[in-house]
Amino acid sequence: HSSVQEYKNTSNTNQKMKSKDMYIFLSNVKFYARHGVGAQETLVGNTFIVDLRLKLDFSKAAESDDLNLTISYADVYKAVKAEMKTPSLLLEHVSQRIINRLFHDFPTVEAIDLKLAKQNPPMGADIDCAGVEMHCER
Repeated sequence: HSSVQEYKNTSNTNQKMKSKDMYIFLSNVKFYARHGVGAQETLVGNTFIVDLRLKLDFSKAAESDDLNLTISYADVYKAVKAEMKTPSLLLEHVSQRIINRLFHDFPTVEAIDLKLAKQNPPMGADIDCAGVEMHCER
């Protein structure tokens, strides 16, 4: 005898929850790229890690299960990957390019949190990674 009761979806009723903030995120995405100020960095390259959070209202997609009413995180990944392929001296510049691209490609995005880190940077320190973080709003 099971005491578990079946859940009945009541999302079509007049009673709706109010969502304050909604985010799509990509976490710990690794790219091999050639960013850096040293000749060795641009020649050999390094592993970079991106953490990204996009603020947008996807409440209609949550209700309807329609991908067209939100942003595909696969499309977000493709945009970030394209920007990571272009070498830059500074991670600050790469980050700004990524944010500009995402705001351009996805007009419903209200704000972006981006963390871009370089693994084992060549600075003579026992360190996992170093990088930059940005928070930008439209």
